[in-house]
Amino acid sequence: MKKKILSLVLIAACALTVCACGSGSAASTGEASDAAFSTVNSGVLTMATNAYFPPYEYYEGSDIVGIDAEIAKAVADKLGLTLKIEDMEFDSIITAVSTGKADMGLAGMTVTEERKQNVNFSDTYATGVQVVIVAEGSDIKSVDDLQGKKIGVQLATTGDIYCCDDFGTENVEEYNKGNDAVMALLAGKVDAVVIDNEPAKSFVAANEGLTILDSEYVTEEYAAALNKENTALLEAVNGALAELKADGTLDSIINKYIPAE
Repeated sequence: MKKKILSLVLIAACALTVCACGSGSAASTGEASDAAFSTVNSGVLTMATNAYFPPYEYYEGSDIVGIDAEIAKAVADKLGLTLKIEDMEFDSIITAVSTGKADMGLAGMTVTEERKQNVNFSDTYATGVQVVIVAEGSDIKSVDDLQGKKIGVQLATTGDIYCCDDFGTENVEEYNKGNDAVMALLAGKVDAVVIDNEPAKSFVAANEGLTILDSEYVTEEYAAALNKENTALLEAVNGALAELKADGTLDSIINKYIPAE
């Protein structure tokens, strides 16, 4: 009888041990899942952008489309999230990300030391070139000719930063949208516009009488901006970008909007 009671006690003890181990394992799994990464809204990847920068982001009807929009959607799919895109002024994107109102900023955004003080950047996903748009027949033939000229830029972009540094803030006119700077050029309010090469092509194609200088101004790298405290999401986004690069998705998206010449 004692042996039978002892056996029952041992069985119960083993059962408790198994339950405890099972419970511990489940807890660890839950913690790992929670620690993997977090987003502003559960199950949603919120992207902040300025949707006036074709072909990276622009409106097609009421939808925001473009390179950044498709890359963000592909990243969200990899992470099992639904993508939500918030359109805002370009100079509000870093603030939205750093204050936790958006998970990441994708807007043809260049990695700079100044921006890195407020956000982390993902691995580079594209390369951009700053170019100069002028009116046909302009006496501006090269970047050096911009000295003393009135230059239109989009506020808080690298074109804005570079031009202020190189040509003086007194010679730079800042606009909320790149298209506004181009309209100012057409109206004769500025002598040139400095902006990324791809949107520059779109603006010139849509507005007769404009041309892009042959000489490039600056070459730069684009990446996603993420909250400095959310390093887990940064790692997850980098992992997704690496997979998208490896399987050819990144190149496919970029080539869709920027055909190889």
